[in-house]
Amino acid sequence: MKKKLTSQKFVYWIFLTPALLAFVMTIVIPFVIGVYYSFTNWTGMKVTEFVGFDNYIEVLGDSSFKYALVLTIIFSVLSVITINVVAFGLATLVTQKLRGVNFFRAAYFLPNLIGGLILGYIWQFLFNGVMYDLFSYSPLSNANSALFAIIFVLTWQYAGYIMMIYVTALLNIPEDILEASRIDGANRINQLIYIKLPMLASAFTITLFLTLVNSFKQFDVIFSLTNGGPSRELASGAVVNSTNTLAVDIYQRAFQLKDMQVAQAEAVIFFILLTVLSLIQVRVTKNKEVEA
Repeated sequence: MKKKLTSQKFVYWIFLTPALLAFVMTIVIPFVIGVYYSFTNWTGMKVTEFVGFDNYIEVLGDSSFKYALVLTIIFSVLSVITINVVAFGLATLVTQKLRGVNFFRAAYFLPNLIGGLILGYIWQFLFNGVMYDLFSYSPLSNANSALFAIIFVLTWQYAGYIMMIYVTALLNIPEDILEASRIDGANRINQLIYIKLPMLASAFTITLFLTLVNSFKQFDVIFSLTNGGPSRELASGAVVNSTNTLAVDIYQRAFQLKDMQVAQAEAVIFFILLTVLSLIQVRVTKNKEVEA
C-alpha cells in the first residue's frame, strides 16, 4: 500500500512539474528580480548602483503616486459595488422561469469576451464621437465624469462574468427550502434577505475577491479609454492625470518618463497593498460564511 501511494505521488509530481517550472520561470523569478531592481538605480538595461530605499522614498513622497493610490481605492470600491449589484440583479433576472433566459445569459456574458483594449477604443468612439455629436458633450473630457465613465464601461464588460457565478449559486439553492418558505408566507424579499443571501456567502467571497483584484489592477480599459487623462490640478498646485490609477501610473512612470527603478518600487508597493487587501477581504467574507 505504501509503495502504491509513493508511486502515485511520483506520477502527480511528474505531471505537475511542467506547470511548476512555467510558474517559477514566468512569475516567481521575474518577481524576485523586480524586487531587487527596486533597490537599485536600474535603467531598464543595466544596474548602475545599489541605492537602498531611495526609490521607495521617492515614490511615497510623490504627489502623483498619492493621488493614484487614493483614486485607485475610490475606483475599486465603486467598481466592486456597481459590478456586484448589477451582476446580482442580472443573475436574479435570468434565473426566473421565463422564456429565452438562456439567450439573455449569453447576451449579458458576451461583453466579457471583448478584449479590454478593444473595448476601451470602442467606448472611446461612442463617448467622443456618437455621444458628442448627439449632446455636444463627452464624459471623457471632464476630470470629474471620466472616472464614472470608466466604471460604467468596466461594469458593462465584467458584470456578465460575475453574473454567471451568481447564477450557479442561485440555481444550487434547494427548491424545497424556497417552497417551504413560500408555504410559511415568505415573499420574494423575505426569501432574498433571509434565505438566498446567507446561502450565497461562498459566492460573495469569490465575486468580491475577483472584482476587487480586477478593479485594483485595471489597466487596459483605462489606458485605451482615457490614457490617464484628462488633467486635474490639485490643491497643492500639482497637475496630475485625473484617471491615473496605480497600474496606469506605473506604466507611465516606466515607459513615458523612463524612470524604471522608481516604477519598479511603485510596482512592489502596489503588489504588497493588493495582497494585504485581498487577504483581508477573503478573511472577512470567510468569517461571514461561517456565521451564515
